[in-house]
Amino acid sequence: MKQEMMTIVSQKQLAPRIFELVLSGQLVQEMKTPGQFLHIKVPRADLLLRRPISLSQINQEKGECTIIYRVEGDGTKVFSEMSPGELLDVMGPLGNGFSYDFLEKDQVAFVIGGGIGIPPMMELSKRLTAQGVKVIHFLGYASKEVMYYQEEFMAQGECRFSTDDGTYGIHGNVGNLLLDAVQEIAPDAVYACGANGMLKMVDQLFPDHPNAYLSLESRMACGMGACYACVKHLQDDETGSKSVKVCDEGPVFPTGKVVL
Repeated sequence: MKQEMMTIVSQKQLAPRIFELVLSGQLVQEMKTPGQFLHIKVPRADLLLRRPISLSQINQEKGECTIIYRVEGDGTKVFSEMSPGELLDVMGPLGNGFSYDFLEKDQVAFVIGGGIGIPPMMELSKRLTAQGVKVIHFLGYASKEVMYYQEEFMAQGECRFSTDDGTYGIHGNVGNLLLDAVQEIAPDAVYACGANGMLKMVDQLFPDHPNAYLSLESRMACGMGACYACVKHLQDDETGSKSVKVCDEGPVFPTGKVVL
């Protein structure tokens, strides 16, 4: 993990409250694994805590990385108002990321994303496709209005979409897509990122799968494992006293590992 003042290359709005930000700097050369995240300082004196935002794409040749975030409060609102050429204080990359090197050509991977859990799956999907893995995406959004990156994901493989209001894809959520898929396909690997309810379903569908991974969303303060603000208890600990830190030991965990 390193710290750098990174330069904003571009910023654009993808959907209501959803923004894509491209950053450049030497720190990109440290970004090796999809699923890791950055800890970004808000350039405003009264906002002390950094914001954890997952890496969506990594381009080491150009020295650029892409993040996608949703405006939720004052911090992300400040980010959304910034322009190319401005600097951001960035720490990273943090977390462990997804394991994927073990997969072989023509094996099948489920890549599952819901809402703002979709962005980190983009870099993973690109890596899997480059490796010759057959990727099937399961992507859930609230509505057609807030959808983004559909074409980018479709370029990497088969896509199955859902929306909560039925305005695109099936009327329902990612869980509905998965329940149908597991009846016909036995994936060699499963990767998921999204809201806790979605992750619980994936955890229940693939509790003993040797290559099923969940990327957890959690509120964080330090991002380095010192403050214990993002702990999760372990499923196999009946005492409830053992825990792991999402920022340090995660955010990616195998299914069956943590209490969701």
